[in-house]
Amino acid sequence: MDLRRLRTFRSVAELGSLSKASDHLRVAQPALSRQIKLLEHELRVELFTRNGRGMVLTSAGQLLLDRTSGLVRQIEQVRDDLQSVGGTPSGRVVLGLVPTVSCVLSARFARRIIQTLPAVSLLIVESYGGHLVEWLHRGEMDLAIIYGPSSDLHLSVETLGRDDVVAVGPRGSKLNERGEVDIAWLAAQNLVLPSHSHGLRALIERAAARKNLALKVLMEADSFRVLTSIVEEGIGFTLLPPSAVRNEVAEGRLETAVIARPAITRELILARPADRQPSVATNAISNLIRAEIASLVDDGLWNIRTA
Repeated sequence: MDLRRLRTFRSVAELGSLSKASDHLRVAQPALSRQIKLLEHELRVELFTRNGRGMVLTSAGQLLLDRTSGLVRQIEQVRDDLQSVGGTPSGRVVLGLVPTVSCVLSARFARRIIQTLPAVSLLIVESYGGHLVEWLHRGEMDLAIIYGPSSDLHLSVETLGRDDVVAVGPRGSKLNERGEVDIAWLAAQNLVLPSHSHGLRALIERAAARKNLALKVLMEADSFRVLTSIVEEGIGFTLLPPSAVRNEVAEGRLETAVIARPAITRELILARPADRQPSVATNAISNLIRAEIASLVDDGLWNIRTA
C-alpha cells in the first residue's frame, strides 16, 4: 500500500470530509479523492460511505484505520528523525495529559516548547487515563502523563513522582477550618466523583474499602471542569490533587483539607508505547517535561513529591 494514500485515508477518516482533509494536507480535493479511490480499488473494498454530511468509515475502513494508524505514525517519525540528524529536533509529537495534570502543565509547557523546540509540532490531547492508555497501545500517541499504578499498563513507563489527593468542598463548607479530614468523615458526605472507569474513582473506593466504608456518591461526572463546577454549587464534595484547584481556592470559590493518614496518593508516570523506539523529537519533549515539572515544583505551583 502506498504511504501517501494511507496518509490521505487517515486524514479524511479523522476529519470526516475531503474539504477538511484538503485544507489540512494542502492538497486539492480532486487529488485526494483519486487517492482514496485508488486505495479502495487496490484493497477491493469500500472504505467510506459518502453522504451530504461528509465521509463516514465503513466497517472495512474502520479496520484499516485501526490497523495502520500506528504504522503510519512510525514511518512519519523515521522521516522526522532523519531530518533531525545533526540538527534541531523536528517533527510531530502527540502528548496526552489527564485533566488534572493538563490544567497545571499545559500553558507553561506550550510556551517552553515554542521557545526551546520551534521545529517540533506538538499536539496536546486531554483525556482520562483509560483513553490515553488505549491510544498509546494503538500507536496513535507518542507520550502521555497519566496516573498509575504503572505495573499494570504494559507500556514503557517512568515514575515522575507522587501526587497527594485532598478533600474539596464549596465555599462555606469549613474545610479550611478543619484543615484535615479522615476517610470516615468523607464517606458520610454527599460525594461527586468520576465514574468507575477512571483511576481516581478506583483509588478512592479502595481507600474506603480498607476501612469497610461505603461511599455516598450523589452524582458522577467524567469532566474535570464539570466536577469542580458541581462542587462549587454546593451539591457535594470531591477529591482532587490540590494543584488542580489552586486558582479556585485562591479566589475563595472552593475549600480544601488534607486527608488524615493514611494519605491518598497517586503515582504520576510518563508513559510511551513499549514496542517502538521514541523519535528524536519525542525524547526532546520527554526531557522538557521533566524540566518543566521540576520548575513548577520549585515555584510552589505543584506539590508533587518528585522521583
